[in-house]
Amino acid sequence: MGISILKAGIADTLQDQGRYGFQHLGIPPGGAMDPVAMLVSNALVGNQANEAVLEMHFPSPIILFTSSALIALAGADFGAEIDGVAVELHQPLLVPQNSELKFTKNKSGARVYLSVADGFVAEEWLGSFGTMPLVQKGGFKGRNLATNDSLLFKKKQVDKIARLIALPWRASVAEFYFDNRIQCIAGAEVGSLNQEGITNFTQAVFSIGIQSNRMGYRLNGPNLNTTTQKEYLSSAVDFGTIQLLPSGQLILLMADHQTTGGYTRIAHVSSTYFATLAQSPIGKQLQFEWIDLATAEKKLIEQEQNLQQLQNACNFRLQEYFSND
Repeated sequence: MGISILKAGIADTLQDQGRYGFQHLGIPPGGAMDPVAMLVSNALVGNQANEAVLEMHFPSPIILFTSSALIALAGADFGAEIDGVAVELHQPLLVPQNSELKFTKNKSGARVYLSVADGFVAEEWLGSFGTMPLVQKGGFKGRNLATNDSLLFKKKQVDKIARLIALPWRASVAEFYFDNRIQCIAGAEVGSLNQEGITNFTQAVFSIGIQSNRMGYRLNGPNLNTTTQKEYLSSAVDFGTIQLLPSGQLILLMADHQTTGGYTRIAHVSSTYFATLAQSPIGKQLQFEWIDLATAEKKLIEQEQNLQQLQNACNFRLQEYFSND
């Protein structure tokens, strides 16, 4: 009762909202790179926000459903098909037993998320079911999924159904994703940049380099110069911290970031932009602009309220649909 991986994708893992409270021990929170897509996919099938979902990249896995299931896909558009029939993102789907899900084309975005009603059976570590491959903990055996792996569902999904059914509503997610102008709060050491460096940070175009992963994005762009060559004590960093490397290039820390670092912290991305960054592929061009902390907090509160409204609406529609079934 679950899914089987007929063909593995690239670095596909179970992820949730992450594990917090352990950064002082050197353990990063981890969790889904795109927190919005994770929340949306869970809302569409009636799950709690923190239920573990399958985070997938392209090329993506081929998945066999060994039992009928209520599922949803959110995030990147990889041309999803179930038994050769194209299916939409951000829409609940009733999938028959023995159906195959595959992804045919990388149309947009960088990560797609699969949720199932009531969730997957997963290994818990330090209060989270998210996978942390570096220490082989959490998720499915603490590692990326491989061919012939089987994931179990926590509960029986739905009674056996004869055909694929797309439930008659979709979630609108446009308000949660933005263009390539990324808003940032000034970092503790931003004052170390000289005037040219400050100007370049907000006026230059940077691109996501090929040496990018869940730990961080290497940004290709003009060198940012400092007023002095100064070494800093290792200090706390987080998802969204932008550090200046000795080479003058930037690194933008992502979900699996280290917990401390000695590089100059020039900025912190507003967390409402994490979803946009997570869906930015290699080569995507970015620009940065400053906002203050109060503005960033206001935008985060608005985002959380909108996501809660979406979850409430999905729960109502699901209850209505299955009560009339």
